[in-house]
Amino acid sequence: MSRDDWKRERNAALAQARLIVVKVGSAVLTGSCGLDVAVLGDLAAQLAALRTAEGGQRHIVLVSSGAVAAGRAELLKGGRSVETTGLAARQAAAAVGQGQLMRTWDTVFRQHGIPTAQVLLTRDDLRARQRFLNARNTFAELLQWGVLPIVNENDTVSVSELKFGDNDCLASLLVNLTGADVFINLTSAPGVLDADPLKHADARIMECIDDVASLDLAQLCGGKTSVGTGGMYSKLLAARRAAQIGVPTFILPGREPQVLLRAFIHASAVQKAGEPFTGGTWVRPARHAIPRRKFWLAYQSEPSGAVLVDAGAARALLNQGGSLLPGGVCGVEGTFQRGALLRVLHEGQALGVGLTNYSAAELKKIMGLKRHEVAAILGDAHYPEVIHRDNLLLHAAV
Repeated sequence: MSRDDWKRERNAALAQARLIVVKVGSAVLTGSCGLDVAVLGDLAAQLAALRTAEGGQRHIVLVSSGAVAAGRAELLKGGRSVETTGLAARQAAAAVGQGQLMRTWDTVFRQHGIPTAQVLLTRDDLRARQRFLNARNTFAELLQWGVLPIVNENDTVSVSELKFGDNDCLASLLVNLTGADVFINLTSAPGVLDADPLKHADARIMECIDDVASLDLAQLCGGKTSVGTGGMYSKLLAARRAAQIGVPTFILPGREPQVLLRAFIHASAVQKAGEPFTGGTWVRPARHAIPRRKFWLAYQSEPSGAVLVDAGAARALLNQGGSLLPGGVCGVEGTFQRGALLRVLHEGQALGVGLTNYSAAELKKIMGLKRHEVAAILGDAHYPEVIHRDNLLLHAAV
């Protein structure tokens, strides 16, 4: 795709977007003294303007980091210097800072006549189908009322197996839950660089990523930010998830003045003057979107274990649209029950994730066996497939 083609695609997507998920990271919102109120105020003004720009009516869901950093700074004001490296310490700091974060957002948005709603989620809220649907209905109602939802992970009650890991992951799952048209990720970086800047001083911004799934993220990305839990690796992983359901991602420098307004106003066909918008990285959506049900099952939780498959099974899964049968399994990793989410591995490479019809103990008894041999061990009440293709997502971003 030529430079002009992807820019036209980007401008059309931004101009036509009616529901936008915006995630803003800790490194954008906080400084050495905690929350940077001026930055929050500027972002609120931009988002308020975007909601009604060009006479349209956009809905915005804001995913905001910063609670841990805000809590740490608030405690420091009282003379308590705390380390927040462990899970319990981070959860405690988040409990202190979440109120500060929400109060500041509410104040700056109310200056523009926009009511806000706090939404705290754990992964379990999206893993259980009924709770997923309830959350979707709640978001729809809030947006219909003109309320701007501000979302964060419910750090205080999350346990490790129910954590999203970071707000990039949470935001990408909200793209699916809310049916968003565009995913905006505001970061402290100028965009995605074509090499690790810690190792390559001449690294340049990638204006457009045509196929994020083809990138070697571990090779491309450096470490985490000093105040957050993510870094560019998690942002590109989130962009890859959004791309799978046909939603583009725009990774933008969140502290750059008026960056959101400049990006969206430039995209509007009515703009007649001004410099062309440059900056950030546009991540194109996949050409063929996956069913949203598969997206939900693949990212509902972290995989509980793995099945190792032979070359024949790998070919059947990747090239023939097949299910995984017991005969193609050559190894089992972890302890899990029926219905668990598993990684599917071949020679150390991840092929995808899927829901298993067998527990780890059962799989160890039947792996490598043909169907009649499985029946002889487990009886007639068994499944033909270990993972049915309808419950399998290849090339999953986990």
